[in-house]
Amino acid sequence: MDALIHLFVGLHIIGIASLLGGFLTQMKAMGQGTARFVPAMLHGALTMLVTGVILVGLNQAEDYTVNNVKIGVKLALLIVILGLVYVKRDEEKVDKGLFGLVGLLTMANVFIAVMWT
Repeated sequence: MDALIHLFVGLHIIGIASLLGGFLTQMKAMGQGTARFVPAMLHGALTMLVTGVILVGLNQAEDYTVNNVKIGVKLALLIVILGLVYVKRDEEKVDKGLFGLVGLLTMANVFIAVMWT
């Protein structure tokens, strides 16, 4: 079961990389006011959601300790990110502040995962 957990951790990291990578590739465009949510950002957020839920289930099935408050905070941030990216995905330009918020929430989600023990 540990190998399966590690597989989904890897997939979860790939989702984070897709979401954050999509954001970072649009940084120059954000400065010019022409940033948009690219499909990689939506797919990365969805990957994070699905793999995160699976990881919680697998960890609970193995009777590992799961910090439900931490998972709840990360889930809330991800739902906000996913909602913003999904709703604005077809727009040619996204407001700088909104686009920056998605990047900020994504980075917050990463640091919560790493630093909250």
